[in-house]
Amino acid sequence: MKTVTYPSIRVRFAPSPTGRFHIGSARTALYNWAFTKASGGSLILRIEDTDPERSTEENTQIILRAMAWLGLDWDEGPEKGGDFGPYFQSQRTESYRAALDTLKEKGAVYPCFCTVEELDEKRAAAEKSEGGFGGYDRSCRKIDPEEATARIASGEAHVWRLAVPENHAPITFDDAVYGHLSFPAEVMDDMVLVRSDGSPTYNFAVVCDDLNMQISHVIRGDDHLSNTPRQILLYEALGATPPTFAHLSMILGPDGKKLSKRHGATSVEEYRDRGYLSDALVNFIALLGWSLDGETTIIDRETLGRAFSLERITKKDAVFDEVKLDWMNGVYIRELAPRTWVELAKPYLLEAGATENHLAENLSWYEKLYPLVAERLARLDEIPEKLAYMFWGAKIVLDKESVAKVLTKEGSRAEEAIRACRAVLADTAIPWECEPLQLACRSLTETLDIKAKDLFQPLRVAIAGNMVSPPLFESVELLSREEVLARIDQALEEVFA
Repeated sequence: MKTVTYPSIRVRFAPSPTGRFHIGSARTALYNWAFTKASGGSLILRIEDTDPERSTEENTQIILRAMAWLGLDWDEGPEKGGDFGPYFQSQRTESYRAALDTLKEKGAVYPCFCTVEELDEKRAAAEKSEGGFGGYDRSCRKIDPEEATARIASGEAHVWRLAVPENHAPITFDDAVYGHLSFPAEVMDDMVLVRSDGSPTYNFAVVCDDLNMQISHVIRGDDHLSNTPRQILLYEALGATPPTFAHLSMILGPDGKKLSKRHGATSVEEYRDRGYLSDALVNFIALLGWSLDGETTIIDRETLGRAFSLERITKKDAVFDEVKLDWMNGVYIRELAPRTWVELAKPYLLEAGATENHLAENLSWYEKLYPLVAERLARLDEIPEKLAYMFWGAKIVLDKESVAKVLTKEGSRAEEAIRACRAVLADTAIPWECEPLQLACRSLTETLDIKAKDLFQPLRVAIAGNMVSPPLFESVELLSREEVLARIDQALEEVFA
């Protein structure tokens, strides 16, 4: 594997706290985290909270909780501090003013007094003309500096625009994913850097922040690819060297369209609540555009942090296949220690019928539940459906379809089989353990001249309520004799009385 060494690696993950923490953001965060781990660099978490209507403290906490749950620790940022703070964009206004002053001194910006209505008229006129440039026509760039100063002093509303150098050569850069890219400078209009209310625009703020935080690599989604040449113009105007850019391809749903709510869950917290393990989700997301060797599928967090490289990120759009995620999550569930499984499964066990007190006082009993379902779980939220019968006590909830297909099916010997098994299970001379109970009941196949399936499936319905359940006698061993016999009696009464 090719190894690349960089001096003083500093990368940033800069989410906006405007809603849920989506899978695309999680992948960007993960790739930034993995790159710093593999290169010995630093990860800076910066909150871009300049949207006053949508940026909330709760949304910031969503980001921090999701990052913590995914195990993506950062070196500088909220809750950590650092030498390059503040780490909230809303607290960095002084740095934006300072950068604007620098650009003014260099003559790289100018005030624009055009109103929104005037800009709309110009845009409409340009769109009607054949081949017309739809960007700003730079009319305010021609205003005499003294006149502009006087208009500003009089309180006239204005914005500050970047004066893109005329006859600028094509804007080129080497993207770590997409390779050498070139954009014609003549299609770059004089973008607004500071709005009339004094607030910075996205491109201006992000360049100032990345420059002041000494960011060496910017790893982000390719929806920002069109921003990159504009940002490079800003770096040039500030007399600074741009960082290395690495743009990540889109994540698509199975239908080939951009991943969205129509494909199911899209936020990290939704996947957490559905019972996916953080290790599994990290592994899965890591492979949405990157590979270790093109073959290995199960990759733990430590391996990812050791072997990750920008060179192995693909330009091809990634496909979010939830079937594969379910399979991968099942692999991780089967690798858990029983005690760990109980801890992670607790909310779902409570939903199934467990109680806080019983859980606290009978951990070993719950650990024995783990092998009953480990091979059958793709997600932890399947626990209530698969294990509810373990918490019914002496009463049973019979599944109507199972009753029809197994117990009351024409020609079935279900009642005979259940009564014979009940007699065996009521025999206190037989140890209340899985193997002796199963062997004793299995002997009935010869006594009754009945197939094992026709013997055990009715018994399963009578005890677990369903013809599909975890291993029967392993379950019976974890229930009391009184509970099992009471369930059987109830099933016989309800179905055959």
